[in-house]
Order: sequence, then structure tokens, then C-alpha cells
Amino acid sequence: MYKLFKLNNGLRIVVENIDYVKSVSVGLWIENGSRNESLNNNGISHFIEHMMFKGTYKRTAKQIAEEIEDIGGQMNAFTGKEATCFYTKTLDTNLELSLDILSDMILNSKLEDKDIEKEKSVIIEEINMSEDSPEDVLSDIHSISTWGKDPLSYPILGNIDTVKSFNSNMLKEYMDDYYTPLNAVISICGNFEIDSIEELVEKYFGNWKFNNKKEVSYSSPDILNHHLCKKKPIEQLHINLGLQGIPLGEDNIYTLLLLNNVFGGGVSSLLFQKVREELGLCYSVYSYTSSYNNTGALNIYTGVNPKQGVEAIQVINEELKKFILSGITKEKLSKSKIQIKASYMLGLESTSSRMFSNGKSVLFLNKVNTPEDIIRKIDSINNNTIQDVFENCFKGGILNSAFVGNIDISKLAKGTGLNIKEVL
Repeated sequence: MYKLFKLNNGLRIVVENIDYVKSVSVGLWIENGSRNESLNNNGISHFIEHMMFKGTYKRTAKQIAEEIEDIGGQMNAFTGKEATCFYTKTLDTNLELSLDILSDMILNSKLEDKDIEKEKSVIIEEINMSEDSPEDVLSDIHSISTWGKDPLSYPILGNIDTVKSFNSNMLKEYMDDYYTPLNAVISICGNFEIDSIEELVEKYFGNWKFNNKKEVSYSSPDILNHHLCKKKPIEQLHINLGLQGIPLGEDNIYTLLLLNNVFGGGVSSLLFQKVREELGLCYSVYSYTSSYNNTGALNIYTGVNPKQGVEAIQVINEELKKFILSGITKEKLSKSKIQIKASYMLGLESTSSRMFSNGKSVLFLNKVNTPEDIIRKIDSINNNTIQDVFENCFKGGILNSAFVGNIDISKLAKGTGLNIKEVL
């Protein structure tokens, strides 16, 4: 049973009651991420996420952690390109404690400079750790290949210089702009009293100060034709290839998800069967979609021996061309619908996954996409929608790329015909 309501301060609440489970998941969503930042404060959203756990006027950092763990619950947070989420999962008897702690963190965090200075070291080490991960480096430089200087390309962690510049006043001013009830959603899913949930949420979030929502606007960046490479002394060459995708909220995203599943979404996909199983060029190869407000991308990843990088790209290109020419049969379409419906439904087996789905949907689309809605959209995929997605996404071919590894860039560029530039 779904219920949508709004507090007097403008905070949107979405709840889904599942009375046969013993857990409840709560998520506090803020429409704010690295895409809302500037070059001068890049990383501030992620930094604020960390600082919410560093103590309030009621609880120390240790108490925040202990109060959830002592009851066997889980608590965490994440920051993305367009949203930040703080969330808990506990037994259903502890729902009020979750609301109490989350509201305390968002409304009463101290944000003291001494804690900020300590956390700078933590996040700088997180950035250093990310630099040691080829996949993380690849993701960041491929964002630049895809969106150039648009804020969508900014790294979520920021950089060492921006992190070092943060202070209490900067964090508080930024929170005044974005951490407002009009810019947030509470998502609750699990076993709870549906008749008293409004009163309970009002108790803990009703006094969240009403601020005018900062106008959150999103650019509509083109998918660029850039090719970047960062040299690292590692064993594999990590490759990301980018195609045109579909923006968040458009119905054709389900057609793209289906075609992506056929092309590179699993072990039975065309890419996996050709590149790994038949040719043995790699251990990992797959494609995946990224959808944001006003833009989206379809990406292909693989990691190969640097000596086989050119061959791998050529093979992927050939498989892409074959896929565009042959399309999918009626039988394959039917099987693929079953696959993605099953994958979607299995992904909703936990209260936390349903909480995430509901929260994100209300945050960006201001509505709940119920499982019935999603299944209906998947069932409506037909030859017309498939041709539209082939035309808009696949037929443009590979538009951009990123590489990380110990590679001779000039040889890679010559072998692939790409104008690859080195990232220092």
C-alpha cells in the first residue's frame, strides 16, 4: 500500500506498507549532488554527507553509530551526481528511533571546524584510494570525455584542493541553499502503522525550517566526441566506450534497458559471448546505462591485456554494427521482456531496495512508479520503440571513450583511429 503526503513545511513523504515483513527502511533524500556544485566547491555535497555523522547537539559521532548498531540495524549514506541519501534499515519496532536519528543529523549537526579539519584528512585519503582504483579513475575521466566542462562531469569526491578549502561557514551556507524541506523526500518502506505514520514523521521533521527552495536547474549537455587516456603502471587496460543514452524519466528508458540487456547486460549477452567466451579477450565485459536529468549515456566497459586493446575495441565495434543491422527477433523480444521483468521484481525483494526506488522516483519525478506501472511499460515495448532507440542511441555508434593503463597512446590511437589525448 502506497501513500504520498506533504508536511506543512513542504517536505514530501512517500511510504509503502508491507505488513508481512519484520523490517523497515527509511531514506532521507536531498536533491543535491556534485552536479549542483561549482569548480570552487566541487566535493562539498560528499563532504557534508560525511559531516552529518560527526555529531549533533544531542549525540556524539559514536552515539549516532552505536544507537543503530546496538539494535542490529544498518545505517549509511551516499552522494551521487544529483542526489544525496541518508538511510537506515532496522526491525519494524525501531522505526521511531530511525526517524529521530536522521532528523537529528539533518537539523542539529554541529559542523565544527575541528571536526571538519579531521574529516578533510579522511576524504583526502578516500580520494587517494580512488586514484589507486583504475575503475574509479576511468569513470571520472570518461565523464569528462562525455560531458566536457559541464558540472555533470565533476567528480563526486571533489579534489584535494577544494576539500582543503572547506570550512564551517561554507558548509552551512551550502546547506541553507540545498538542504531544505522543499528539496527533500522521506521514503519509508516496511512494516509500520499506516494510520499513524503522518503524525510520527511530523513529530521529527515538522520543525525543519521552511526555506524557499533554491532553484535547481539542469543543463542539457550534448554527448561529446572526446577520447581520453590516463597512463598507469598496471597490468590491464581498462576501457569505457560511450554512446548516446536516454534522460531520466523518459518511457523509452525501458526499451533501452531491454536492448542493453541483450547487447551487454549479462553472461548470455552478445558482448559477453563474443568477447569473453568465444575470443577469450577479457574476464569482464558489459554495457550499462546512465540516466540523468536532461541527458543520458550508454556505456561499454571491458578490461584487457594492453596488447589486445585495439582488437577488443574492433570486436566491440563489429558486434555493435551487427546488433544494429540484425535487431532482435520476436522470440528474443519476448524472452528479454521476461528477463528484465524478473530482474526488476527480484530487485524489489527487500524493503531497502523498494525504499530507494520510491524515494528517487518522488524526488525527481514527483510520483511513484509502482511495480505495476513498470511492468506495464516493459510490456508495451514493441518494434516501434525498439527502432526509435536503435535510431537515437545505437546507430550513432561509439561517440567517446576513456582508457586507463600502461599503454602506448600513439599506437592505441593509430590502431583504433581515435584522436586520443593523454590526461596528466
